[in-house]
Amino acid sequence: MEPFRVHILGCGSALPTLKHFPSAQVVEVRGKLFLVDCGEGTQIQLRRSRLRFTKISAVFVTHLHGDHCFGLIGMLSTFGLLGRTAKLTVYAPAELADILQRQIDFFCRDLDYEVEFKAVDTTKQQVIYEDRSLTVETIPLQHRVHCCGYLFREKPSLAHIRRDMTDFYEIPISQFNNIKAGADWTTPDGEVIPNSKLTEPADTPRSYAYCSDTRYIPTLYERLKGVSTLYHESTYGEDNLQMAEKYNHSTARQAALVAREAGVGQLLLGHYSSRYEREEVLLNEAREVFENTRLTNEMDVFDV
Repeated sequence: MEPFRVHILGCGSALPTLKHFPSAQVVEVRGKLFLVDCGEGTQIQLRRSRLRFTKISAVFVTHLHGDHCFGLIGMLSTFGLLGRTAKLTVYAPAELADILQRQIDFFCRDLDYEVEFKAVDTTKQQVIYEDRSLTVETIPLQHRVHCCGYLFREKPSLAHIRRDMTDFYEIPISQFNNIKAGADWTTPDGEVIPNSKLTEPADTPRSYAYCSDTRYIPTLYERLKGVSTLYHESTYGEDNLQMAEKYNHSTARQAALVAREAGVGQLLLGHYSSRYEREEVLLNEAREVFENTRLTNEMDVFDV
């Protein structure tokens, strides 16, 4: 199968610590790289990850709190210094458009590449990006400012050719695409070879949901049914439930409730409050509800 991975660049929350960087991830899908959120230090973490700057084609910002976007202008500047020429598209709440343009005009006047801004409606779940193999949808969330998550979905692929069978029946390579698309094969003697003998089933499409800062939404699971991997913020444990409710964040247990009800494959926790020196307390709370839960840490790479 083609790679579908999540690279964790930062999984801390608003208050800087020596342990965690603010929110940032790279979603790698079939050779394409997409940056999700861009807190301070993102470009440093990109260097450490050895991911190629030039392959990032789009940035998806969930909301306009600094720990999710303060690193953006510095990264855009660095892209310019590296000689980038390919267009970069930034998807974000509409309020960022004017702020970002002012920063570019002041700090990055001589960029040799285009920064295209596309405003997202954080109140609707809709496809905002699409290519031949992938769609990206918004996921409405509820935070103190306009906020949405992002859902990366592979498109269904074609069936796999069984080379042992195509070689046996001496089927020309020029016919492989037709067979992948479902065609049978007729031999020179008129025998019809059913498609099921010539192919193996296509890979099951994978999906990754990134749910950034949000209060616990009991109905959120309805938007995430059957997702392969879910990242859901888990800023607090149940010991700080009142803090979570006050600041529109979630606990690890609440994240696990979403994962369980949605029937996801695995749950990734992140956006940890700086008050937790060890996040295992969050992991244990989540695993009581949803067993296949994992902590994220900087430089971790997860297969979706």
